[in-house]
Amino acid sequence: VSVPAGFQFAIDRGGTFTDVFARCPDGRVRVLKLLSEDPAYGDAPTEGIRRVLEEELGVPLPRDEPLSAAGIAGIRMGTTVATNALLQRRGERHALLVTRGFRHLLHIGTQARPHIFDLVVSVPPVLYEEVIEVDERLIPHQPGCRLPGAKTLPLLEGSTGGSLRVLRPLELSALRQELEGVLARGIRSLAVLLLHSYAWPGHEEQVGVLARELGFTHVSLSSVVAPMARAVPRGFTTCADAFLTPAVRRYLQSFREGFRDHLRDVPVLFMRSDGGLTPMSRFTGAAAILSGPAGGVVGYATTAFRHANGRPVIGFDMGGTSTDVSRYAGNYEHVFEATTAGVTIQAPQLDINTVAAGGGSRLFFRSGLYVVGPESAGAHPGPACYRKGGPLTVTDANLVLGRLLPEFFPRIFGPGEDQPLCREAAVQAFQELAATIHAFAGDSGDRQPLSVEEVAMGFVRVANEAMCRPIRALTQARGHDAAQHVLACFGGAGGQHACAIARTLGMSEVFIHKYSGVLSAYGLALAEVVHEAQTPCALPYAAAAFPRLDAQLAALERECRDALWTQGFAGEQIRTEAFLHLRYEGTDCALMCSAKGHPPTPQSCHTGDFLAAFTERYRTEFGFTLPGRQVLVDDVRVRGTASSGENPETPLTPSGKPPPVETVTRCYFEEGYLETPVFRLERLSCDHTIPGPAIIIDQHSTIVVEPGCTATVTRFGDISIAVGSGTPHPMTPQLDPDPLGLCRNTPAPPWTPLQPPRTPWDHAGLPGTPLDPSGPPQTPLSPLWDPPWDPPGPPGPTVVVPVPPQLHHLGEDLREGDVILSNHPCAGGSHLPDLTVITPVFWPGVPAPVFFVASRGHHADVGGCTPGSMPPHSRTLREEGAVFISFKLVKEGVFQEEGANAEVAVREMLRGFAARWGTETEAEDFMDDGTPIRLRVQVDPHEGSAVFDFSGTGPEVFGNCNAPRAVTLSALIYCLRCMVGEDIPLNQ
Repeated sequence: VSVPAGFQFAIDRGGTFTDVFARCPDGRVRVLKLLSEDPAYGDAPTEGIRRVLEEELGVPLPRDEPLSAAGIAGIRMGTTVATNALLQRRGERHALLVTRGFRHLLHIGTQARPHIFDLVVSVPPVLYEEVIEVDERLIPHQPGCRLPGAKTLPLLEGSTGGSLRVLRPLELSALRQELEGVLARGIRSLAVLLLHSYAWPGHEEQVGVLARELGFTHVSLSSVVAPMARAVPRGFTTCADAFLTPAVRRYLQSFREGFRDHLRDVPVLFMRSDGGLTPMSRFTGAAAILSGPAGGVVGYATTAFRHANGRPVIGFDMGGTSTDVSRYAGNYEHVFEATTAGVTIQAPQLDINTVAAGGGSRLFFRSGLYVVGPESAGAHPGPACYRKGGPLTVTDANLVLGRLLPEFFPRIFGPGEDQPLCREAAVQAFQELAATIHAFAGDSGDRQPLSVEEVAMGFVRVANEAMCRPIRALTQARGHDAAQHVLACFGGAGGQHACAIARTLGMSEVFIHKYSGVLSAYGLALAEVVHEAQTPCALPYAAAAFPRLDAQLAALERECRDALWTQGFAGEQIRTEAFLHLRYEGTDCALMCSAKGHPPTPQSCHTGDFLAAFTERYRTEFGFTLPGRQVLVDDVRVRGTASSGENPETPLTPSGKPPPVETVTRCYFEEGYLETPVFRLERLSCDHTIPGPAIIIDQHSTIVVEPGCTATVTRFGDISIAVGSGTPHPMTPQLDPDPLGLCRNTPAPPWTPLQPPRTPWDHAGLPGTPLDPSGPPQTPLSPLWDPPWDPPGPPGPTVVVPVPPQLHHLGEDLREGDVILSNHPCAGGSHLPDLTVITPVFWPGVPAPVFFVASRGHHADVGGCTPGSMPPHSRTLREEGAVFISFKLVKEGVFQEEGANAEVAVREMLRGFAARWGTETEAEDFMDDGTPIRLRVQVDPHEGSAVFDFSGTGPEVFGNCNAPRAVTLSALIYCLRCMVGEDIPLNQ
């Protein structure tokens, strides 16, 4: 059979589905979606290619025979193979080789506690199977080093611009025997982590040569995999590479074996976590963690940003179990350290925030609150409407509200997988839940029973608010106005929620691409080939260092251009962009900055004014800068890109006719049931405008146009929705679990345990690394809301009563832009290293603050008479360090460098406690100095209340073993919250 040349395939192999976007030789597009795992075929991407070729050529292509690559011009793929292997811990057995004395470095990790209230702390298992310690040690050269004999140690010139001393040379003879023993036990992969190897990789390189000579099939050197400072994340990344890369390469080999000539003459490119394509030979495990969702980011960044005419875009990818959000404002936003499945990866990755709220997220009524997720119904049994006895989910809520239409879904549900969606099953489950809610409200207030639709609508609101949290983390938490963004929606479930989420965030436009159901695959077709080069640095950003920095940037640019040139790209196709990883001296918060938009000056590098870029970004993210502070360069990086993607889209021809209505249904909105016309996307043309309410059915998704919104078909066949203000949800004085559930999600922090913070508090070291801050918003009367971030342990889950002392102390001397620092026990402090930062929030036209935001973090040292500022024999606060009752840390924006309903859940827990253990208990313990602590707890099983009686406890002592009232109250709240065992807001 004569095969026409020019078939281009872009394939996104996800965990559940594999999406195929194929461009045929004549320019036609074929889109295909199939299961990633199916007993009928061995590999989903190969099967997708086979189906397209079979249908286009008109001849059968047997599954049991390798395919011919004739006619295939290129294959691009994103895959979750590495992510799944990491989640399931199904990677390669490997050993970790580390500097002697640091055997347990990665086991200790950062000591982060993502869930501070868990009574049992579960530590993710390490990836490596064995540890080998090797005799070697380098130390940074410091002129004032007091180590005996330091000046006589061999001196090495590091790649960072600094020098190192060889404290202990590498001992290879003993290492050889240990490596041979590891090989004898069947381990063929090795991760090498030696201290300071990022600055001088010589020892690691020697170990790598020896390991390969002995027969290790894969060796990951930390100086190659992650050439950046900080041994713990560098070690995690190196172990991840040793664990995942062999598994990734096995998959790549099996994919190639599905073709007769192993794709020898076909360019095969894979998507990396940073949003760039790379040849199959350079695709590694550490760079593949976000290979799947990265394609979607490229897809909306290319299409929606062009449509938005330069306005920044928020990507909203809502799937079955979770929702991914990201931001694009002309450049891809990367993070250089992220945690997946308990493993920290130190490599460029697209900044994608994930929240456990999707179409399959389960719905609960707990402690008087509507709760969505994080549990998911999964594919089996699936939502209640799948006819397999599944639980209530967000999908069921949308079905009950009329936003999903069973007649437009395939009949693949039920035990025989031959029935439609069952609305009756969802309605019955919601009726039972509505009865439960009414029974609860009967004890708390006088109100009419909620209808099934009202309950379902309440859960949709809570789900929407939960999905707004990561969007706020990417916008408001970093100094950007969410309302100035366009919401680019894709994924199977996103179109049902896009208008509501845009309204909540104040956005005026939603953009939905015509290939939104397979946008990750389409993004692969649009993506650029990328080569990155990076080297560590330890230089100040100053005139004396500019020649060296310029030379490093030029060398890295040549490396990128040469690498892309060898892949067949011409010079005019290649672009490069330079970055410096900058931070203020004395801090640990580095920002990767490009000089784009900041031309060079006589006081900058030849590449551009990186200092201006750093200052601008620092002020945007943190609200202040540190003028006069030296700026340091941690890393030098160049990103090279080459364009060879999908051809421009073809505009549609206007039809000149009104949009054809498929049917009219009744859909429930804030206004109640409304007559809602239904349209098919493929029957719409570029002159069609559809006012809401309306439903637009796509091949792989459903788009809900809410009342007050207007959908327009663009000239390329995409959907642009102008979002109106809408009808607000009415608030009543009666107890309403719906707004309480909204409040549970609304006062979210600017980051979550899944997305570590970027904060200027890294001066202290402790809050940023083990996630050790705490503190909720407070009104002047200081009721507390739940801080979903990590407090420093008892008494840290709440900042108890720090605000009233500030009001008393400062009076009217509070201005917008002020930030107050306090740590004195009389002002709500615990011990002096726990610093409380209080920010008054003002409302236009109101002279006094309307509420305060308080955050507390543990500082390593506040200048006490012993390191750590916790001297064991102190008698006065002065001996423990600096004391602040009310110090303006920021004054009018200038840095001065010189909950709603926790009561219900607690009462329920106390009733259960009384039923099991009785209504009264007491215990006695002792402070370190022998002072007794006596506690008698009396529980009222009827009210669910308790009295905590400390009578008999020793008096205040002249020393430092005292517990201020704030500490005592915080300890009680912390213990109660741990015993409740639910994710609830806190109040005082």
